[in-house]
Order: sequence, then C-alpha cells, then structure tokens
Amino acid sequence: MTVSRRTLLHSALIAGGAAEPAFAAPAFSRRAHPLEGIGREKIKITDVKVTLLSCEFPKEKQWVTSTIVAWKADSILVEVFTDQGIVGIGESTPYGGPELVKRFIEENIRPGLIGKNPFDVESLIGAWGENAHGRMVAPAGVDVALWDIIGKAKNLPVYKLLATDAPPNPHIRMYASGGVEYAWYKRPEDLIEEAVRHKQAGYTAFKFRIGTNWKNSGMTMKRYVPYLYKLRQAVGPGFDLMQESNMRWTLEECLEVCPVLEELKFLWFEEPIRRTPPQGIEGHLKIKQALRKVMVSGGEGLVVRQQFKEWIDRGAYDIVQPDVNTTGLTEAWHIARMAAMHGKLCCPHNWHGGLTTMSNAALVAAIPNRLMLELNQTFNPMKEEVFKDPLVVKKGYMDLPNKPGYGVEMIRNVAQKFPYIPGNYGRPNPDLPKEPAA
Repeated sequence: MTVSRRTLLHSALIAGGAAEPAFAAPAFSRRAHPLEGIGREKIKITDVKVTLLSCEFPKEKQWVTSTIVAWKADSILVEVFTDQGIVGIGESTPYGGPELVKRFIEENIRPGLIGKNPFDVESLIGAWGENAHGRMVAPAGVDVALWDIIGKAKNLPVYKLLATDAPPNPHIRMYASGGVEYAWYKRPEDLIEEAVRHKQAGYTAFKFRIGTNWKNSGMTMKRYVPYLYKLRQAVGPGFDLMQESNMRWTLEECLEVCPVLEELKFLWFEEPIRRTPPQGIEGHLKIKQALRKVMVSGGEGLVVRQQFKEWIDRGAYDIVQPDVNTTGLTEAWHIARMAAMHGKLCCPHNWHGGLTTMSNAALVAAIPNRLMLELNQTFNPMKEEVFKDPLVVKKGYMDLPNKPGYGVEMIRNVAQKFPYIPGNYGRPNPDLPKEPAA
C-alpha cells in the first residue's frame, strides 16, 4: 500500500494519542468546554475599552496581491478591566472594519459585560457568535481578553488552561507566510528570492500566494507552473512549501495544478476555490480526489463551529484554519477539538500583528492536533513593538512564556506610538497594467 503524506500525518496523530475516529485522551478530555472543572474566582468586569492602532508602511515596504496595494496595517486592541485590578487584552480582526468593530463592542457588547464574571466567557460571548451567523467578528477580541483575565486570575498560562486533551507544547513550529512581495508585471523572480530568504532565516516552511491579478498581467497556469519548479529547486527537498490560492482559481485551474503540487511534494493546498456554490464542498472534494499526498486546508473566514461542521464531517478539509481574532479563543478551541475527533489537523490562520499571534499561539500550544502556526512576513512593527517583551521566532520556532495569561504586557502609550489612520488598508494598484479593451 502506498503511504501518502496525508495518511502519514494522520497516523502520527493516532500514534501521538489519537484513536479512530477520535483522539484517545486522558480523563480530563471529558470536558464539554475548556473551563469545566476549573475553579472560579470571585472577580467582576468593570469596563471594556477599544483602542484602534495603525502603522503606515514606507513605499518600499508596501505589499501587493490581486489588484490592491496594502499601504498600512491596523490593529484593534480590546482591554477588559476588573475589580481585582486584572486587565485582559485581546484583538478582533481589523478585516471586520476597525471603526465598525469598535462601535459594536462599545455599544452592544460592553453594557452586557459590566458586573459579570469573566469565567462565564462561553455564555457571555457564545451567544454573539451564534446570533451573528458568521458575519460579525467583533466579539472575538473580547473573548480573547477574557481568557487573558482567567489565566492571570488562576496564575496559569492560557495554553495550559486550554490543554484539555493532551499536555501543551509551548515550543511552536512557525511557518513563513508571504508571497505578496512580487508582481507578475514587474519582477516575478522576487518570489524565489523571498523563499530562499526565509529558509536562510531558519524557517522550515513557506506559504505563498498567486501574485498580482492574472488577467491584467497576462499570467496563465502554463506560465505559472515553471515558478513552482524553480521554488522547489531553490529551497531543496527538505523544506515545506504550501500554495495558497485565496479562492482566486477556478476548479479547472486547481485540477490542472494538482499533479504539479503532488510531484513537488507540497505540504498543503490552501483555499483553492470559493467556499460558496457552485464550487463549494463538492469542488473541494474533487480537488482532494486529485491529491493523494498534498493536504487541502481552509476555513479562515468561517466564524462558528457550525460553519465548520459539514466541511469536517464530509472530509473536505484535511486542515482547518480558524483565526482566533475572528472566532474568539473559546470557539476556536471547539473547532480544533471537533477537527481532532475526526483525525484532522488545525493550523490557525494568523496574518495580522502580535495581538493576534499571542492568542493563536496559545491555541496551537494547547491542542493535540497542532502542526505549526502561520507568521505574516510583511513589514508590520505591530507584530513585536506593541509588547514590552515580544514573542519572537528563533530558528523557525516560537517559545511561549510560562507566565499567567498570554505572558505578554503592552507598552505604555501604545496609541501614541501607533496612532490610528482612517481608511481601508488596501488601495487600487496604480502600477497594474490596464485591462485591455474588449
């Protein structure tokens, strides 16, 4: 029997404590939620504050994808205050619209939290996610901040509280996520040079996107494939490569590239086509049938576990990729656990700054079906400079501190250092060749 990479990884999960179809785990795995059996502390929420942060990129540090130029990064700092003097920090995804998220938290979520116990995080935040039907991400940052309070109140790292199925591992393998520094109309070889640069920096894996708009750049799959061969040759056989399509390819294009990804031993194929019909789950299953070794991943835009369920049940994803700044930490724990019960991996989407990384890293350190964690390689000082002692990557790994909560502390006057800049982070790409007239 041929042993595929997908089968091998699944077998490794089983050997590490999983049985078919669910993970074999110690008695504490019977928790229905991550705080079941954890002693409550007498503590009340007194206030919730939302601070918007931004960092404008120098022109040479701006990144491009499809038809846009990213000229700044935003961050949404959520702080929850308590009567015990403990302050929890979190972040909701800025892709939800910074000003909209801030207003929603202040006007809708904050009034219902005052006087409540943070240990009721699941009931306090869960209803918002269910009522939102996947369209509202604002509660995520509040949920993350409540977990920081709980960890500090129990004098434990959040990842230890979340590790209900297996011992946590705070030594996390990180992968370089980029492929937005090159343009098909300018110098596509920048993609190859970027991959080599990440390998030299100590990373053992690189995920990249499909570049600027194909139609306007005259790019085709026939022209694209040679770059995949160049990439593999540049980084060598022992370096993991992951292709992300951002749902921009058609099913036909994906099926055309699948044999190449197999031949070049890519680790996974991410968000290949749109999740919505007519492509949807059925299209993903066809792509999976065309891939014997390469895994299929996705789900970064999904918010609640109910949205993930059919994808997991039908085996449309080998890897689920919730983002804690979209789902919240509580919901992400449930999603990862649901995937683990089906022998699937969880590698969270993690594209923004340090506030997002701290919570996604806590999740990855806690779950038994971890593989590694994404780290955005674009220029963004808010990845590290918002903390007094930042989380850093050394030789491709990040070590989480053995400190209460997330183990990090915000710098003073962070809003003065990174004042908010209104406007969308993406602008139309002025360098993109005009689409030829019909």
